[in-house]
Amino acid sequence: MSRPKRIAIGADHGGFDLKDALIGHLRPAGYEVSDVGTSSREAVDYPVFARAVAEAVATGAADAGVMIDGAGIGSCMAANKVPGVRAALAYDVSSARNSREHNNANVLTLGAGLIGAALAKQIVDVWLETECTESRHLKRVAMFSEEVTDLNLTDQDIERVVDRLHQILGPMASQVPDGNSVGEDPEAAREFVRLGATGLTSVAPAERPGDIPGDLARYIDHTLLKPAATEDQIRQLCAEALEFNFRSVCVNPTWVPLAASLLRGSEVLTCTVVGFPLGATEPAIKAMEARRAIRNGAREIDMVLNVGALKSGDDDLVLRDIRAVVEDCIDGGAVCKVILETALLTDDEKRRASELSRQARAHFVKTSTGFSTGGATVSDVALMASVVRGAGMEVKASGGISSYDDAKAMIEAGATRLGASASIGIVREAKATSVSA
Repeated sequence: MSRPKRIAIGADHGGFDLKDALIGHLRPAGYEVSDVGTSSREAVDYPVFARAVAEAVATGAADAGVMIDGAGIGSCMAANKVPGVRAALAYDVSSARNSREHNNANVLTLGAGLIGAALAKQIVDVWLETECTESRHLKRVAMFSEEVTDLNLTDQDIERVVDRLHQILGPMASQVPDGNSVGEDPEAAREFVRLGATGLTSVAPAERPGDIPGDLARYIDHTLLKPAATEDQIRQLCAEALEFNFRSVCVNPTWVPLAASLLRGSEVLTCTVVGFPLGATEPAIKAMEARRAIRNGAREIDMVLNVGALKSGDDDLVLRDIRAVVEDCIDGGAVCKVILETALLTDDEKRRASELSRQARAHFVKTSTGFSTGGATVSDVALMASVVRGAGMEVKASGGISSYDDAKAMIEAGATRLGASASIGIVREAKATSVSA
């Protein structure tokens, strides 16, 4: 690696102060510094920010990265999980120089609990100024990325891998995909491995929430996201959800602890929103919102993607934005729904957004926030479903659904979840339809 100019820097809460000190040191020295978070001393999970730094380097968004936590060890381990990253922990000038000169490290991790700001600045300066030029060192560094070309997997090996994936992931909600899944066809799984796949997911067909109109309530997220919503209104929302057995209540993050406590022990889940309603906050901030909501009792997270980044063609940022929240949802055992805000997108942008959500391993794509220029349409639901159904993902239609006919049309187009504030009227209309049929 030649001498870097663009530096991605991140930290957890323990490294926050040292991160700010290093940014103040590097920018006047002419480096282009990108701060990936965290943005406060509030407790966060260091792997999230270590991965953000590592991915910036791996994707070419930065020439080098610096990550700081309490000891630097955990962040080094997390960063090295990203292909193309060579992260090294340095605790003095000598180890910093060696990590570059001998190992061509492209991510430096530091322990804020072990070194002070003055020494950290010296370490970073030496690390950035040192280059790996000796052919014998470069030859050894090249060995780091050598790939195994033949795994010599038997059919039994593949079957055991697939069985284990089923145990870990469980059945994934989906319409029936075209063709066999890897769980049904070990030869297909072997071919994917031969072609370079490093992970396999078996998509099992899943049942819809229920028959309509009778089971319509189990499709619905009973929603109240108005900024002026009061505690009494949230309590009423939860009582209604329990009475009608809706799939979830969807509330703003400040009401998550209350809703979770009121719904505890029932089938009704607590859902909240992240990056709402504009989606223009940074990935690390959305991830932080998601973590806090999950800790407070949310079991589902509806995040707004970065619409401006999508329309600008910055798919790398959009993918990183979604993945940051998805990973925290997976860690916390929560479902992630990605709100595309379809009223603002062309059909091509809707497809790209759905595909990026699929790549990020989200559980759902969702049409709208309800706060933009339009809501769900049947054509949008059908388009989104066509992109994601093969990955076992689902579609949530939201915005402007006010009648049973609206709900029925969305479900027939491929939606398995509906977001509505007129939920009670819709269900009562559905029951009347069922009685008269």
